[in-house]
Amino acid sequence: MAKKQKLEHSELAGEFTEDGVTVLVDIFRTSGSNEDWTMEVVTQAEDLIRWEEPFATDREAFDEFLAVVEREGIRSFLDDEEPSVH
Repeated sequence: MAKKQKLEHSELAGEFTEDGVTVLVDIFRTSGSNEDWTMEVVTQAEDLIRWEEPFATDREAFDEFLAVVEREGIRSFLDDEEPSVH
């Protein structure tokens, strides 16, 4: 049985609420590594939106999340019929 890797979560990860909508922003990488950061957004309906490309820093990842919210609105994470990939 393969051992599950431990993850390091960014201090920038957590719940984000705007316009009455709350999502969970998860920014993580393998614990103890210098790997790039992965970002996922989980909606209240437990839909998962994952960015395909990793980020060099957790700040870059969070800034990208904020840019999407600014550009498309937080509801853009809710209205997809199919899983979203950014």
